[in-house]
Amino acid sequence: MTPTCQQLIDFLDDYVAGDLPPDRVEGFEYHLSRCPSCVAYVASYRETIRITQHASRVGINVEIEDIPADLLTAILATVTTRK
Repeated sequence: MTPTCQQLIDFLDDYVAGDLPPDRVEGFEYHLSRCPSCVAYVASYRETIRITQHASRVGINVEIEDIPADLLTAILATVTTRK
């Protein structure tokens, strides 16, 4: 079964972590081979993880006050709608 864009997003963490079963990975990769938007989304997700891990290693501390309000609002809205 080929997942929709929303299903790909719902299971993205497991996909990137390598925690999906092989048949689901095959479906994700098939979807990605045909959906440039999802390819870009996955790439930005992976880059966010890379940047966050790098910031953690070099000791960059970000205070909540340093995060732009509109970005914080968008993040919280996404988290709220995914529950």
